[in-house]
Amino acid sequence: MMTMIQVVAFDCDGVMFDSRDANAAYYNRVLTQFSRPPLTGAQSAFTHMNTVDESLRFLFPDEEEYRAAQAFRRTLTYLPFVPYMRMEPHLRPLLRRLRPVCRTAVATNRTDTMHRVLEDHDLTEDFDLVVGALDVPRPKPHPDGLIKILNHFDVLAEEMIFIGDSTLDAEASVAAGVPFVAYQNRELPARYHIDTLDEVAAIVARSGVRLPA
Repeated sequence: MMTMIQVVAFDCDGVMFDSRDANAAYYNRVLTQFSRPPLTGAQSAFTHMNTVDESLRFLFPDEEEYRAAQAFRRTLTYLPFVPYMRMEPHLRPLLRRLRPVCRTAVATNRTDTMHRVLEDHDLTEDFDLVVGALDVPRPKPHPDGLIKILNHFDVLAEEMIFIGDSTLDAEASVAAGVPFVAYQNRELPARYHIDTLDEVAAIVARSGVRLPA
């Protein structure tokens, strides 16, 4: 028998938001400062999934340049890049259905920008907990963020699902023992595969949760 789902956790980039354009604009601003060409395809893919520290280390392998890039990025605000983020169209209606009966959380490798993103899209009140890379010892693919969510709500791993779109998300779910919902990526190993976020409601309902219409 399927365990009743108590918590629904979301990755941010690639799930809640299409943020590739925003991330590319952000890192291209840093690259421009150091007279570097724009992101390549491989660089864009890496920076889309990893923390800002890991991304800058990838883009600037030389230690001195890495430190300079870190110093420069600390002078930047993410605010000019938020308008480039496009919210998944089914996110808000899904959250409004889940909130009366489930807890909701974010597990992201973003560092200090997640709360601002939620504020600017009027989503702050739709999440009970936000866990970013600075809130745990190790970011994804380590399970620390998901384990923090489990402990916070005092639920079993099978009582939560995590929706992600990358190998980092899948690996974190496996390590935490949390059922993984792969979003728009059929190549990932997952308990469930979905193409739109409104499909999450059916998964939750099948576990025995009564969702409002």
